[in-house]
Amino acid sequence: MDSGKKRRQNRFLIKFWVVAILSLTAWYSFLQLQDKKFTSIAKVANSVVKILPVDQERKEELNIIFGIIPEIANEEEKTFLILFQNNNELRPGGGYIGAFGILKIKGEKVIAIDTHDTNVFDSGISTKIEPPFPMKDYLKVSDWELRDSNWSPDFATNAEKAEELYQIEGGEEELSGVVAISTKLLPSFLEITGPVSIPGFPGEYNSDNAIEKLQFQVEKGYVEQGIAQGKRKYIMKDLAKAILLKAQEGSLSDKKALVAKMEKHLNEKDVMINFKDTKLQEKIKKLGWNGELKKSEQDYLMMVDANMASYKTDQVIKRSFEYTADFSREKPRATLDIKYRHNGRLRNWYIKDYKSYLRIFVPDGSWLANSENLTDVQYGSEQDKKFFGGIINVPVGTIKTVSFSYDLPDNVTFENYKILIQKQSGIDLVKGKIKLIDENGKGSGYSVELKEDWEIEKEG
Repeated sequence: MDSGKKRRQNRFLIKFWVVAILSLTAWYSFLQLQDKKFTSIAKVANSVVKILPVDQERKEELNIIFGIIPEIANEEEKTFLILFQNNNELRPGGGYIGAFGILKIKGEKVIAIDTHDTNVFDSGISTKIEPPFPMKDYLKVSDWELRDSNWSPDFATNAEKAEELYQIEGGEEELSGVVAISTKLLPSFLEITGPVSIPGFPGEYNSDNAIEKLQFQVEKGYVEQGIAQGKRKYIMKDLAKAILLKAQEGSLSDKKALVAKMEKHLNEKDVMINFKDTKLQEKIKKLGWNGELKKSEQDYLMMVDANMASYKTDQVIKRSFEYTADFSREKPRATLDIKYRHNGRLRNWYIKDYKSYLRIFVPDGSWLANSENLTDVQYGSEQDKKFFGGIINVPVGTIKTVSFSYDLPDNVTFENYKILIQKQSGIDLVKGKIKLIDENGKGSGYSVELKEDWEIEKEG
């Protein structure tokens, strides 16, 4: 490759990396730190927007985030906590936090990025904080620690808790913000770049096997290779570099596709951002990238799972739901059926029977009338929502339907009916059906494919 072309590709990679710095995804930061090639973040922002394969409205939204760049890229050093969430072992905020990183930037440059095995970090200083139900009983933990800090479906709540636990456990950095990143990004990017190989590790990583192969390496393979437990997740750094090297050699269309992938992941809560600067965070909120538990004046629903078996079984669980709001009764009644299909065939080291702490978040003032196929039923509230929940168990190769019936509050009326259904971070596509029954018993229905948060208002 001639030097001019290589410089142009390097410049494009830096532009591509700008998107990553805004979402603070460490998958991109590693290579830039290794090569120590930096450029003006502010200067390349507009060119990144121009190449995005999206409509003008979306470009205008993206310009909001690029407006943050001058405020981030000043001479004040900023430090971000990066949480790597494995959605194959769901937590309410996205997935088990198996690793975390500390990213430092100053004056448009990345000056440091370090990654850590969360289990090793948690084994140090005890937090002496009682874990929430049912963590203590089912995960057999006595302290609430960083790896389980994302116990809320609201990312701002999780970011605050993660910072608190990080500091209690000995973290010394003063944080400017927290970012969560799902493992879903890995196969998504490999779909574009194609497979990669890592020197010193067997086989190749592609979009079909990357997650399973990486899980095996950090859970089992490192032992056979004589790698110290505390260094077993260093492979993430090598894998990130391999992907980015291949992206650097890719075509312009491939690079555009990678940027579009990033936008998709932000919209689907695979990347969530929380700045401590309230003005910056307000801009993130406008883009819908803050992972918040949203307010709703009418009906509301969010289904939230927390894997309680410490295995990676969520990758073989498929969910669907049916929701009915019946206004023919004296008191409007909601009925929710959630179907869990366990597509696992054999129990092995990472797939077992599925055990989850399920919570459904509903409008404040709702009252549970009945529930089926769950135990240890719980009631509670968070922000302006009420939740009902309990433990569910789905054996390998089976289907189980969990049901809730509850009365809706008086402010939820048929005349002005609309419903907001929020997607849990880390969950793939969930198909659902919504049915409304009016005061005379006449029904109407809607179908939904829940990839992002979804809202519908009754016609007429």
